[in-house]
This record gives sequence, structure tokens and C-alpha cells, in this order.
Amino acid sequence: MTLRIGNASGFYGDRFDALREMLAGGELDVLTGDYLAELTMLILGRDRLKDPGAGYARTFLRQLEDCLGLAHERGVRIVTNAGGLNPAGLADAVRQLADRLGIPVRVAHVEGDDLTAAHPGSLAAHAYLGGFGIAECLRAGADIVVTGRVTDAALVTGPAAAHFGWRPGDYDRLAGAVVAGHVLECGTQATGGNYAFFAEAEAGAGAAAGAGRDLRRPGFPLAEIHEDGSCVITKHPGTGGFVDVGTVTAQLLYETGGARYAGPDVTARLDSVRLSPDGPDRVRIEGVRGEAPPPTLKVGRNRLGGFRNEVVFVLTGLDIEAKAALVQEQMGDALTRAKQAPSEIRWDLVRTDRPDADTEETASALLRLVVRDRDQETVGRALTGAAVELALASYPGFHVLAPPGKGAPYGVFEDVYVPQEEVPHVAVLHDGRRTPVPPAQDALVLQDPSEPPLPEPPSEGGPTRRAPLGLVAGARSGDKGGNANVGVWVRSDEAWRWLAHTLTVDTFRQLLPETAELKVTRHVLPNLRALNFTVEGILGEGVAAQHRFDPQAKALGEWLRSRHLDIPEALL
Repeated sequence: MTLRIGNASGFYGDRFDALREMLAGGELDVLTGDYLAELTMLILGRDRLKDPGAGYARTFLRQLEDCLGLAHERGVRIVTNAGGLNPAGLADAVRQLADRLGIPVRVAHVEGDDLTAAHPGSLAAHAYLGGFGIAECLRAGADIVVTGRVTDAALVTGPAAAHFGWRPGDYDRLAGAVVAGHVLECGTQATGGNYAFFAEAEAGAGAAAGAGRDLRRPGFPLAEIHEDGSCVITKHPGTGGFVDVGTVTAQLLYETGGARYAGPDVTARLDSVRLSPDGPDRVRIEGVRGEAPPPTLKVGRNRLGGFRNEVVFVLTGLDIEAKAALVQEQMGDALTRAKQAPSEIRWDLVRTDRPDADTEETASALLRLVVRDRDQETVGRALTGAAVELALASYPGFHVLAPPGKGAPYGVFEDVYVPQEEVPHVAVLHDGRRTPVPPAQDALVLQDPSEPPLPEPPSEGGPTRRAPLGLVAGARSGDKGGNANVGVWVRSDEAWRWLAHTLTVDTFRQLLPETAELKVTRHVLPNLRALNFTVEGILGEGVAAQHRFDPQAKALGEWLRSRHLDIPEALL
């Protein structure tokens, strides 16, 4: 007995017609949509300030209007966290839509995650719930289940638990579904999107049959889940992109950390995951072990941190550093003379210039000034006036990419943890009945497991070549609050022996100097031939604070892959 679960959204703003593509493209039992991220909760919180009836992903309603009839005809149930900060409001809106379209649909929702009232000063504070509330709704006959903040994997564990009759304590089965959910949650990242070795895939597209290697429009993924928790990751036939061990490995490493991947229903052991090809565009996941979840739930708190503004000065031609020094001194003097100087002033010089360049743009460097303060006026008029007044009084060739405007609000993300029993997880069934969902029966305080043994080191003495790491290794990186993770993997046992002994924390810091003063932790995952690095504090107060120019660390892994080190020629 197999449960086919597909995904049609990896974030709020993903491909609009994916819902219809997945419903029309092949067999499905359940279709999920993940719309929430740390930044999304802040955006929805600001929406709710303007309209108390807002707070959910309105895009989902427009998508559903286009294909609710198709889902009903094909008997596909829909589970989504598009409810955001207002799952009851979205559930009501879906009912109104169904009534208007004349389609008999049973709509349920999950609530209890909203802890904003218990966290004064927060714009939104929401606990990450598990999948058993979703399961209760489906068992009672819901066709559509709307949630607020649940873990991304809960969109899969809930339907799987309902379908197979899993109960709390079925940890290995639940852990398998968590892994499947984590692979599906970011949509086309599992089918060739954002993939480190995309150039190889593109080069092989001509030789591949059909549309399978066309990365211009990757299809969305689906999981064929079995009763024992194992699954096969695949996609609808004829859709673009591809699924192989590499694409699945990349997504498994995305926004994870060590071997224990904790959630409210189960802690999945990523070091137990085994991947193997199962035919074209099919990867089997098996062997996943699970443990009791932690006694606490993660709560994501979003608050307004203040206001920010920025201006980017363009420095062209000769004497780049001297030009930068002059304008920094001038702006510093002007901001100091202002009624109130911003509390935070940050300069970054980006040397995009090249000598003897044949275009003006490639002859230019960018000097970025970012200011922050609790007061909007301080980062608005003070910065605007100081920058504009230098137009005829600074370095030769003075101009900016755009004049600074008013200061814009920025958010701060924090995570805190509360006991599971303090969160009132409730399934609100399609007939209005409210069913409390009890916390986990057992709990296990999260601890890092012992470091696994490394493979035998590669033999010494062979020739090496100075080359980019990315010729051998793939990487994928992302954000978790103020931290970033960088997962690095290779595709052969020989390369794994080299990587495991070469890419130490010290080497990682040398290759990425921004991390030199930060806490970096290396996690070893031999089954995946992978290392996962966690870099604490590199993103400041989180993505919404825009602490660095890549605020979500999406390209941190690609920067690492571009760095050169001595690589055995046998691997190149």
C-alpha cells in the first residue's frame, strides 16, 4: 500500500500554476503546499497590523479557485500551511470559495501554534507543531486541511500517519516520513533546482530522453511513501528537471545541522538515511531511524528591530580605495553633525572593478553604506541629506545606484523553546468539533551523537592540482535564524575519503574568511558522503535584518565551492 504525496509550493511566491500542474500531471493522493518561512511570518504579521482579518497566504486562494474542481474530481486531498497567522480565516475563505463554485468540500484547520500573547513585544510568535493535528483532520474526513506554523515535514507526516494508522511512538516510520517531507518541502530544489552540478545536467540534456533534464522549468517532486516509512522520491512523467541521488542529497543537507534532526513528533537520525537509485528519476530512501522528540517545541519570534536605510556609491577607475576612504570620512562627518547619528553604521567595499576594463560597469567598484536605528527619521533624512549634499563635493565620478529614501522597517527573528504541554495543539474538524492533540508521550533531551569514524585517509604522494573545490564537491546552504548551514557532499567513495580528511573546520574558515571569528561546527554524515557545517551568528539577527548582502546565506555554499585548494588529480 503506497501513499503518493506531492508538493506544489516551496515558499510564498513559488510558481503559481504548480498546483494545477501537479493535479493534472499524474496520480496523487495528497498534495501539499509549503508557504511559510521565518521571513514570511514577519510579512504576514505586518499584513495583520493593517487588517486583522489578514495573516494568511492569499496566493493559495487564487490558486485554489483555478483548480479546486480538479482536486475534487481526482479525489486529491490538499494539506497546506498557507494559513500562516490566521488558519481559521483561511479555512473560512476556502469554504466560501467552495460554496461559490458549487463544489462540496470539507475543510478543517489546525490551531494552537499562536503564542504571540505570551511573548510581549513580538509581532508574531508561533510554535512549530507536528503532524498529528493534520492526521486528526484527515481521519475525520477533511478534503482540505489548513494549518498555521507547523514544521515543514509535518505536511507529510500528518497524511502518512492518517493513511497508515501510525501512532505516536512509531518513531522509525515517522522519521522516514520526516525525511521525505524535508526532501519535498522546498519544491523543485529536489528536482534539479538550485543544484550545484546543474551545468553537468544541462550538458547531458541533449542525450537524455524526453524533458527529463530540462532545467528551465523543473517539475515539482512527489514521494511514494510505504507503510514502513521508506519512500521513493520522484516526479510526474514528462516534467522538467530530474531526480537523482545528488539532488536528494542536496535537499537533505539544506537547513539541517547534525545527525539528529529534531521535530515535535520524532527526532530523525540523518546519519541512518540510505539513498539508492530506483530507476530513471527515482531515488529510494530507506533505513531511517527515529527517536523520541525533545520535550520542548521551538517557537519562532518575529519582532520589529527598527529601521534601516542604505546607499551604494559607485567608484570607477583608478584610486578605488582612496575614493572609498574620502567618501567614508565625508559621510562620517556629516552623520556625526546630524541631530542624531544612527546607532549602527556599516560600510562594505565590493571590488567588482577590473583593471583596463572595456566597459564602465566592469571598471567600477561598489561601496555600500547601511545604517540602522530605532528611529525612522534618523536613518531617513539624515542619510539622504548627507549623501545628496556630496554630489559635487566628493570623489571624481561621484554617483550612487539610487538615492536613499525613507528608512524601511526591518525585522528580527529569534527562536525560543517552551515545554510541549504548554502549547494547545488543536484539530478543528470540518464539522466544527475541536479535538485536542496531546503532546508527545515520551521525550528525549537532544544531544549530539558521538562523532562517527572517518573513512581511511587517501593514500599520500599522488599528484595534486590547485583547483576549485566545486569540481569535486557539491554544496547547498541556507539560513536558520542568525545562523547558516553549509552542506557539502561528494559522489564517490574516493572523493569522500579525501573530503572527510581535508575539509576540516580550520580549512573551512580559511576558505571562507567571514567565518574566521565565528563558531563553526562540523557534522559528519558518512552514509551521504557529506559534511554539514553550522556557522553561528553569520546572519546577525536573521534574514529580515539583512545583516549581510546575501541575507539568507543561499550562496554561501557556492562561494565555498569556488575557493581553490590542492585536490588530487585522480579526483579531477
